[in-house]
Amino acid sequence: MKPGQVSYFRYANSAELVRNITQVFLTSLSRREDLSVPFTVALSGGRISKLLFASLARELADKKPSLEGVHWFFADERCVPPAHAESNYASAQSLLFRPLNVPAEQVHRLHGEIDPLTASHNGESELCRIAPLNAAGQPILDILFLGMGEDGHVASLFPAESEQARSLSPVYRPVVASKPPPQRITLGYPAIASAKQAWVLISGEGKENALNGAFTHGSNLPVRRVLEMRGHTDLFSEVGRTRASAH
Repeated sequence: MKPGQVSYFRYANSAELVRNITQVFLTSLSRREDLSVPFTVALSGGRISKLLFASLARELADKKPSLEGVHWFFADERCVPPAHAESNYASAQSLLFRPLNVPAEQVHRLHGEIDPLTASHNGESELCRIAPLNAAGQPILDILFLGMGEDGHVASLFPAESEQARSLSPVYRPVVASKPPPQRITLGYPAIASAKQAWVLISGEGKENALNGAFTHGSNLPVRRVLEMRGHTDLFSEVGRTRASAH
């Protein structure tokens, strides 16, 4: 695989990162030409996502762009009930959806409390019902938010996976993570590669090596695989790096 184009943006701290990515999101919303066409967004979990959800809620409430037709999905979910502290949906619900009174029909959670395979199939059906599909049958998300862990994982795609597992084509699939809670549901690499825009938010200590690995040929880190599979990806980071872009 040849690496795609990467745009890299570095900020002084997580607050500045979140403030800027919020403005980028607002700009994307403002460029919608037909509000009747679904606009699909997939969210991830993690510490930085909670800051992002709160920032989005404040700015969207203040600027009041139309959220008509904006459908919210998840890049991954932990296999826990929807009110559980580890649930990505719970964070988004309390910090983003509820403050903005997002209609329930525009929020599409992954049901982590049921059988993971069934939840994956249901999540795939729901996403493919609303998003357009490419020639390979993968949904084309308008915007995909991803975080990155210290080990270079994105969504719930971890480095220890076999090449066979990495090549699986389901839109969502169950995985066993290398960190708790272990049972999870995640978008697969083909779905991530198909998104129109993929934004990777990198925040927190201990991620410098993984960030370097994202730019290293031959790295087996999930974040590197994402960059190689996509035509273009934006990395927004408070982690130090001098290199601004890669092709």
